[in-house]
Amino acid sequence: MGVVELLGVAASVSLLAGWRLYLCVFATGLAMRTGWIELPQHLASLDVLANPWVLAISALGLIAEFFADKVALLDSAWDAVHTLIRPIGGALLAMAIVDAQDPAWQVATFLLGGGATLLTHGAKAGTRAVVNASPEPFSNVAVSTGEDVATAGLLWLALANPVAAVIVAIVLLALTVVALILLRRAIKRFLAPPARRAGEEPDPFPLRGGPPPA
Repeated sequence: MGVVELLGVAASVSLLAGWRLYLCVFATGLAMRTGWIELPQHLASLDVLANPWVLAISALGLIAEFFADKVALLDSAWDAVHTLIRPIGGALLAMAIVDAQDPAWQVATFLLGGGATLLTHGAKAGTRAVVNASPEPFSNVAVSTGEDVATAGLLWLALANPVAAVIVAIVLLALTVVALILLRRAIKRFLAPPARRAGEEPDPFPLRGGPPPA
């Protein structure tokens, strides 16, 4: 596997960890332990994910996250708590995948992996906050379930096919950037004055109550 494919796998897993860290850890470890996925030799350092203790802890986190992510507002609180946990987990996963011997390369992988995870985590948390503003309760469950399915499917694809991992990483990165841009516009529109939000001209004399007398 070349450097591009290797970085694609690391980037894909790191980006997906921003959505579902525990699912990434548990699914990869379980697939390795049961033989569903035979990782190449360069990914041998990920054997630690198949450790029974790691599987048990990640399974508990996966169950808790699965239910917490389906409840409006509770999912935002869960995201807030994991603002630090997910980037660190994604960075460690990236380091384990690359398994570089050069300390400088290890630091670079840690920073890039953590940054990628933080990027998708921010997009996820912001998007879910917008979804939570919806008065009906079903959109939150639908979005959360979609994230579960997408994470599991893309994770399997990235680990099983290094070439596909590069494509997955590029698509995830592009979608994340687009989501962040849309979130920025939505926040600016929400914070704008009411008149401007309604498409009306703002009052030029807000403090005087009208134009000065002639």
